[in-house]
Amino acid sequence: MAMERSTNDSSLTGFILLGFSDYPQLQEPLFVVILILYLLTIVGNTTIILVSHVEPKLHTPMYFFLSHLSFLDLCFTSSVIPQLLVNLWDPMKAITYGGCVVQLYVSLALGSTECVLLAVMSYDRYVAICRPLQYTALMHPCLCIALATLAWLSGVATTLIQSTFTLQLPFCGHRQVDHFICEVPVLIKLACVDTTFNEAELFVASVLFLIVPVSLILVSYGYIAQAVLKIKSTTGRRKAFGTCSSHLMVVTIFYGTITFMYLQPAKSRSKDQGKFVSLCYTVVTPMLNPLIYTLRNKEVKGALRKVLGKILGENFT
Repeated sequence: MAMERSTNDSSLTGFILLGFSDYPQLQEPLFVVILILYLLTIVGNTTIILVSHVEPKLHTPMYFFLSHLSFLDLCFTSSVIPQLLVNLWDPMKAITYGGCVVQLYVSLALGSTECVLLAVMSYDRYVAICRPLQYTALMHPCLCIALATLAWLSGVATTLIQSTFTLQLPFCGHRQVDHFICEVPVLIKLACVDTTFNEAELFVASVLFLIVPVSLILVSYGYIAQAVLKIKSTTGRRKAFGTCSSHLMVVTIFYGTITFMYLQPAKSRSKDQGKFVSLCYTVVTPMLNPLIYTLRNKEVKGALRKVLGKILGENFT
């Protein structure tokens, strides 16, 4: 009975997200920097979604998937950053049990979806470069919708399994989460029972959503590299490289940080390293995606000028 009462403690009172309490001198600067990055994330990703929807020239599979990526980033950051900003100012740094549960389910679902979506986007680039004459036939709208749906459903499935298993662990009154977000690895650390099964399940899920997608991306880019080397003109090679370089940058940043967090045993991570690495994929990467992925693209820039011209009643072309 004592354990049961203690276990229910956290569900009644919620958790304390310690965040960056060990660095009080950094909390105000972090608040300002993260707020600016969040606003840039909202503006950049919303712009991509609107421009891709309004401009007919961007009604292609590539921008269809980019719109999904931007929507994912908007939702993901909005599930994490507002609470983080509040806790950077609030000395209590509290989050309700329900708030933690929602954050856990939503952030894991969106992060897992993005893992699959980036692999899908690499297949789109493979078809565009290696089989350009068949691109329209292969990447037809029905297939694009099916692939995007697969990404979303896989994210929902993994969070229903992982988050549910994690929340069934007895926390025995442990309320202090030494992180700024309710994530599976940090919540596993709070458990007062053997977590071997949960860590094994987390590792298997991490392999499925990290190693498998990265492997598919590497295979796709292996074929792309072969195709690019066969292009005789320098201009053609440069264009093909430009088409893929942005995706490779996003893949490197996103998978690099996520892998550090999820492919290590939960109890062997450096807590400070984990926090700053998590900042990268929850705050920095979603802000960078529009910049390195689309806003540097001439088609998007042209479409953006056209849309702004229509809105402001001026000719920006």
